[in-house]
Amino acid sequence: MVLTSGALAVPNVLAAPATPCPSDMVYIPGGTFAMGSDSSDFVEEKIAADVTVSSFCIEPHEVTNAQFAEFVAATGYVTVAERPLSKEQFPDLSDDDRAPGSLVFKPPEEGIQQVAYLSWWRWTPGASWRHPFGPDSDIRGKDHYPVVHIAYKDAVAYAAWANRKLPTEAQWEYAARGGVEGSTYTWGEQYSARQANTWQGLFPFFNTKADGHLGTAPVMSFSPNGYGLYDMTGNVWELTADWYTVHHDGNAHSQDPTGPAQAQSYDPKKPQDGAMHVIKGGSYLCAKNYCSRYRPAARESQALDTGTTHVGFRLVKSASKEASTA
Repeated sequence: MVLTSGALAVPNVLAAPATPCPSDMVYIPGGTFAMGSDSSDFVEEKIAADVTVSSFCIEPHEVTNAQFAEFVAATGYVTVAERPLSKEQFPDLSDDDRAPGSLVFKPPEEGIQQVAYLSWWRWTPGASWRHPFGPDSDIRGKDHYPVVHIAYKDAVAYAAWANRKLPTEAQWEYAARGGVEGSTYTWGEQYSARQANTWQGLFPFFNTKADGHLGTAPVMSFSPNGYGLYDMTGNVWELTADWYTVHHDGNAHSQDPTGPAQAQSYDPKKPQDGAMHVIKGGSYLCAKNYCSRYRPAARESQALDTGTTHVGFRLVKSASKEASTA
């Protein structure tokens, strides 16, 4: 299946001729790389050496609102954020407290100098992919913005419909590096506000918008990496298929690793969330003074049953003769 609704034209200079991929995907030649970074302060990024990835196809940009709307129109799918919370999972909550909703970023009010950790996230009834900041917001005029408030099972459902799948962490990081191993960022060694949609200024108090955006940006707003992939840095975090553990050195010296088993998944920073999936790439909320994970090596955990205003996804497909006719 080639997704056409709201499709964006990728410059011809980026399109490799006669690749075994659908026309709306980019061919990534296989290879071996060092996954992670030993120069980072984050222990979970410790290098996994000699990770080999087979050739594959990947979407050039994050899944957009228009593309997700096509899926919903075709299937009638209802996202996790649009469903009431389960009585079995939350027996002590009232029906009103179990109303559909999602987590929304809300910066502190002007003049406040200090805020409690993570207090900038608010559970917002009525927030969903259609209403990113609550029931009074919408996505009119934002067809080409990345879809958000997507929980893991939402991404998997979309992938099944599209006959594709979420990338493994190794696939995602290998593609993000754009054929250049060892660089801190997807474009080189020096941070630049003009290269990606990130937070400039003191998070969470003020954003100078040096990159031209306060929230998410339309996909393909910034230059692509060496493989012709957009927004592998910033804009929104991207879900992967891998379960999260603090260390990923178990991937070292492996072929097409898929990460740990669900039973092994755990983030000591979020013990209440249980097993979680790896997200990659950072988002428009990543700043130098907080997060700073807008790098290929960076990784974070994401709960299975929660969407947010800064998490989306893109999909991959095997590079094969069948793919070219899909």
